[in-house]
Amino acid sequence: MKKKLVAVLLTAAMAVSLAACGKTTEKQPEVAPEQGTEQTTEEKTGDTEVVINQGSDDAIANLIAATEGTVDLTLWCSEMESYQNTMKELVDEFKNTYSDVDFNITIGAQSESTCKDEVLKDVEAAADVFVFADDQLNELVQAGALQAVTTTYTFDPLAANGAGAVNAASLNGTCYAYPLTASNGYFLIYDKSLLTDEDVASWENLVAACEAQGKKCGFDFGNGWYTYGFFSGAGCTATLAEDGVNNVCDWNNETGVAVAESLVKICSSDAVISIGDADARAQAKDGDLIAYVDGTWSIEDFQAAYGDNLACVKLPTFEVNGVATQEGSFAGYKLVGVNAYSKNVGWAMLLAEFITNEEAQMKIGANTQEGPSNINAAASISSPALSALGAQSAFADLQRVGGNYWTPAGTLGQTLYTGTDDVKAALDDAVAGITAAAE
Repeated sequence: MKKKLVAVLLTAAMAVSLAACGKTTEKQPEVAPEQGTEQTTEEKTGDTEVVINQGSDDAIANLIAATEGTVDLTLWCSEMESYQNTMKELVDEFKNTYSDVDFNITIGAQSESTCKDEVLKDVEAAADVFVFADDQLNELVQAGALQAVTTTYTFDPLAANGAGAVNAASLNGTCYAYPLTASNGYFLIYDKSLLTDEDVASWENLVAACEAQGKKCGFDFGNGWYTYGFFSGAGCTATLAEDGVNNVCDWNNETGVAVAESLVKICSSDAVISIGDADARAQAKDGDLIAYVDGTWSIEDFQAAYGDNLACVKLPTFEVNGVATQEGSFAGYKLVGVNAYSKNVGWAMLLAEFITNEEAQMKIGANTQEGPSNINAAASISSPALSALGAQSAFADLQRVGGNYWTPAGTLGQTLYTGTDDVKAALDDAVAGITAAAE
């Protein structure tokens, strides 16, 4: 497939207001302008080379003037009803804003967690605009599926969004997506009528408080997304290798052994359970589960279970060799990508901007309980969940692991939960699997 470049795709006489997303030494190939377009030139600033169109100052007006017939676009976003309804509302606003153009915009249901897989099945047939989890950025970029954010129309996504979100949307100094949310992480949700601030400050205190009341606490130990935080908090590493495909991991070192031993000790209590989201929500409603590690997507269910006693806090500390150690976590962001092979890439980029601007992010946050990545929008929304997530963010890392991480890390977590007399062997097995060469 031949990659369509900005100089070709941004249609006749469209002016470009560029927002360089960092430094890149990758020079775009010279492409003759399409018939009817104005000549483009290359300008170099520092190490960044960008294509600049010499058209008028009004990019949107020129885009409208150059558009003939119906503009067909497909947008993929979460299958959740709240997301589907909100995106429909935003798309209707987009159509009204640019009412001079005849749009046919289809909204499809596609989970952010599996979006990359669906896009890469056939990039050219995939949606023009799609919402995906930030850990999928590397593979989408490597496949040439994402149009770099080299053009802005109404605002600069780099200046409007938090640094963490911009970093998550960028690779090697180039921005490839529009930040949408900054709340795809986890924290501790609990019933404050049964647990005090001191109880939830450490895993040791939390377990003791649950034991005393005959109640439960826990998280999904079989999911490496959560297990990661214990090791990262103690300074151990699990991340992508320099090739961007394989993993490096040192969890079987001396510190990792101490972390594993602490987890085995914590999990030896009958008050600690390994449980998935759906079952956790049910047990919270029944009154059995009074503390659980989860994210914003479950807040409404826990609110229904705990009522006014719902509380959220950063993850607890845990003891490593007798020293209180802050549990870490993965920080997650949702991003909006534009398909590099879109037949209407200019309009696709404008739509991506529209659904990620400040007002749109506030609307999405209000309807889905997710936290905006937009700086102004985030400052205007207050909730226990987002406050806890903000506190945990100081101890969170971008999720940058290859596919071989998940099964071994999940197996390790379940093994430590069940209990083992040889944590070193369990760690050696996990590290061998995590760092195995990707096929």
